[in-house]
Amino acid sequence: MWTKEELDRYHRQMILPQVGPEGQEKLKRSSVVVVGAGGLGVPVLQYLVAAGVGRVGIVEMDRVELSNLHRQVLYATEDVGKPKALAAKERLLALNPLVQIDTYPVRLTSENALEILKPYDLVIDASDNFPTRYLVNDACVFLGKPLVYGAIYQFDGQVAVFHHLTPEGEMGPCYRCLFPKPPPPGSVPSCAEAGVFGVLPAVVGSLMAAEALKVLLGIGKPLAGSLLLYDALEAQFRKLSLRRNPACPVCGDHPTQRELIDYEAFCGL
Repeated sequence: MWTKEELDRYHRQMILPQVGPEGQEKLKRSSVVVVGAGGLGVPVLQYLVAAGVGRVGIVEMDRVELSNLHRQVLYATEDVGKPKALAAKERLLALNPLVQIDTYPVRLTSENALEILKPYDLVIDASDNFPTRYLVNDACVFLGKPLVYGAIYQFDGQVAVFHHLTPEGEMGPCYRCLFPKPPPPGSVPSCAEAGVFGVLPAVVGSLMAAEALKVLLGIGKPLAGSLLLYDALEAQFRKLSLRRNPACPVCGDHPTQRELIDYEAFCGL
């Protein structure tokens, strides 16, 4: 049974024919873990919590910095210095106290990744570094979980859904199928080095949240087997087709890697 507060809160979403009370119940029973509560993680978390996803996990070890606030609008000036995971939980519960929010203010590693990610239905990679991206991807393949991925650079962003059934009913590629090897160390500047357009994470993070909700609800065509590219300067979207690599060492027909590795070493760091 729905409470009056739930009916009022989710009414505009529940009257969508593609969602309805059944879909809202799916969301209520669903669980998502978001790796990273920075530029991408902030809009992802806000929209998943607002939509009524029943359980949301936050994996983030950093603290709020003043330089975060031009794009990470979940936080306020008074939060500077606080652990992001805890500050995010406080503000997300103020947005929707009906959800359960788990916090993991730790660094995700090969030692704890499987344990942290296993309880959740869906994983969202909102991280900002290559070792974490490869770690999260491999963990999702080993756990058999779909992965929503996003990345940003200056004025450009990309979104995909990995290790999930494509509209044709085939298992889609994983992150390694798209990027078999990490770039050389230092060849891709961080946001701190290259800068980032403040609203870009909001656009890309909102697209990631949309893909997550589609996967949880089982509606539409998630970006499995596709990579969506966004150019903020040109106001242009492009969608590229992707295929699973049969020779992928993690998700291929004959995988050669069956456990998590040292991803810092793998990325040459």
